[in-house]
Amino acid sequence: MSQSRPPLSKAADRRYPGGGLILAIESSCDETAAAVVERGRRILSSIVASQIAIHAPYGGVVPELASREHLRNIVPVVRAALDKAGVGLPDLDAIAVTEGPGLAGALLVGVAYAKSLAFALGKPLIGVNHLQGHIHAVLLAQGETLNESYARSLALVVSGGHTHLYLVRRDMTREEDGGFHYRNVGATLDDAAGEAFDKVAKLLGLGYPGGPWIDALAPHGDPSSVAFTLTQVKQKAHRPGLPRSEHRFPFSFSGVKTAVLRFVQIHDLYPSIERRREALSALDMASPSDALPLCDAKTLGLIASFQRAVVDDLKRKTFQAAEALGAEIILVSGGVAANRELRERFTAEAKRCNLPIAFPSVALSTDNAAMIGAAAWPKLLAGGLAPLDLTADPRLALGGAASGHVPAPALKGATP
Repeated sequence: MSQSRPPLSKAADRRYPGGGLILAIESSCDETAAAVVERGRRILSSIVASQIAIHAPYGGVVPELASREHLRNIVPVVRAALDKAGVGLPDLDAIAVTEGPGLAGALLVGVAYAKSLAFALGKPLIGVNHLQGHIHAVLLAQGETLNESYARSLALVVSGGHTHLYLVRRDMTREEDGGFHYRNVGATLDDAAGEAFDKVAKLLGLGYPGGPWIDALAPHGDPSSVAFTLTQVKQKAHRPGLPRSEHRFPFSFSGVKTAVLRFVQIHDLYPSIERRREALSALDMASPSDALPLCDAKTLGLIASFQRAVVDDLKRKTFQAAEALGAEIILVSGGVAANRELRERFTAEAKRCNLPIAFPSVALSTDNAAMIGAAAWPKLLAGGLAPLDLTADPRLALGGAASGHVPAPALKGATP
């Protein structure tokens, strides 16, 4: 990140002479995170306390355990963020926090702490949608010129709990969300893409979270060895003459997950899966490199084919939406945006279509508080402050809802 101080408007400089510093807090799922962000563009600190080791034995996030760990971590994580940034509580201009969507108990820890801190300090409180934060992670990584150059963007937010497409417009005449307007034009009807990765990895006796394991093992298999066909949901977008405002691009990943299960049953892979699970559980801090010699060619082909099918579906519908909606740039964010095959194939397709594309850094792809601080800054400038009776909303939506059922936040790695 550039260390130079970006210019602000004269009005903003008068309102926030101390630097426009926002302390942001994120606790929507299984990471307790805090960050200090200057003017929504420069990260002074970003601290994340992961709970992977706690939830790994269960193959997914256990909400009660997540809430308990957030309670343990919230104070030391915030202190660490302030110390690393070299600022004190009086230096802050605002407190930002994720208000939803996510796990209710986990969200409440962050919201309650942020409200208490804002009240005690007499600082403004800003509630941020977790999905909005993921979109701003791309803008934060790419710089403010991206914000200013593209008035119509298509954002794919793809993670363990979410798979959404948003049409994002920047209109500085609107004060809502600091000039950003979001319209949800696509959503998963069942499992999120990242959730499917977690469940397949768990089924095959691999580690948690499953996405990095699948991503690391897939290059060693033949992606054409298993022919997966994802559920083809009828899309209104295919109807000629449909207004752009009515385009919908639904996703569905439960079918490919079930197809993997059927393949395992038909080919009787359970004995090798149990051997692999036992061998990995006996290791401290097992990694995908430990799993590779425990996977035969059939299993590696299954893994590669599964990943190819999911990435293909995400790519096809995202670029269909970009063409139908006249997007000027594609933004890809969320934990699955760290997937190497996804980045490579999306980048190649964008080049073929002569369409700009942007990703966050790998560190900003997964849940973090810096993205919450970035999304909070335009809200602060526009006066979009939250009341001190702000509460968590596990089903908080961003923009107009897409057609079909938009599920509650999924528990990553839950049993199929």
